[in-house]
Amino acid sequence: MKESPKTGIRKETIIALNKRAWHDYEILDKYEAGIQLKGTEVKSLRLKKASIAESYARIRKNEVWLINSNIPEYSKGNIYNHEPSRDRKLLLRKSEIRKLTSRLKDKSMTLIPLKLYFSGPYAKLELALAKGRKIYDKREVIRKAENQKRLKRIKI
Repeated sequence: MKESPKTGIRKETIIALNKRAWHDYEILDKYEAGIQLKGTEVKSLRLKKASIAESYARIRKNEVWLINSNIPEYSKGNIYNHEPSRDRKLLLRKSEIRKLTSRLKDKSMTLIPLKLYFSGPYAKLELALAKGRKIYDKREVIRKAENQKRLKRIKI
């Protein structure tokens, strides 16, 4: 998690991925957001116990909230342990929130999490502005991927 001495780039420790997002949605834009967490949530994330598969984000009163994500209770916690599926506030710049608000007015757009990770000591969430795919679009994407695999095999 320290910076590399040669490149100065921080390493990411991935906690959770939303693999279905790439299949179910067409990703239009990505944003990196911080997450407002409680102490036991951070400890649970360090153990890489989290799920963002069914979660999504909403904008309420000019704030972005992550809904339906699951960070299980910390096993060594006490009475002050967190609620596993509570809504969590995402930390974005005001300009980014304004852009998202204007682009989400289109009914087919949604905010979905792609990846939950640690960047240095901070927990971050990669959010995507996405458009839902129809079933025939999903089939077309699968067909193109299979064709690309076949072409690679032929070239090798």
